[in-house]
Amino acid sequence: MVVTEIPIKLRPVGDDDLDMLRRFVTEPGLIGLDWNGFQDAQVVTKRYADDGFLGEADGRLIVEAAGRTAGFVSYTEGVYAGRGRFWEIGIALLPDSRGRGIGWRAQAMLCDYLFAHSPAQRIQAGTHAENLAEQRSLVKAGFQLEGIIRSCEFRDGAWRDGHLYSRLRSDPSPL
Repeated sequence: MVVTEIPIKLRPVGDDDLDMLRRFVTEPGLIGLDWNGFQDAQVVTKRYADDGFLGEADGRLIVEAAGRTAGFVSYTEGVYAGRGRFWEIGIALLPDSRGRGIGWRAQAMLCDYLFAHSPAQRIQAGTHAENLAEQRSLVKAGFQLEGIIRSCEFRDGAWRDGHLYSRLRSDPSPL
């Protein structure tokens, strides 16, 4: 049996995406383990009006798979020791888009985009110790596990460990 790869692309957030983005801050569990409680859904509208989610220090791009909105990727600028600028990325896919090879390719595409349009040497991503699917996805997207970050996240009433992955500009793109 031949499996056909689903065509995906990244694009800026548009008016039609705002309802989907609001769902991630108002529907418990939709974002999976990253659910941190209800948030103001108007933040989505305000941010879109401010800069279309394309800020200098952070942003979001929509993941499209086979012409349908599948979710979004995000990026946030960070700094080590005042000089070492890097990006931290994340992804949130709608449930019907998970487990289909969309996530790792979207994250690899985001890395290629950020390396092409910024001088950052490093892109990192964190995930939960129990999120084995995301750990596999990050490795497929060209990331390497750097280590366990102990008690880095307060979630569901307890402090929890996380896994930190990175991809450097010199690492080959898997695409």
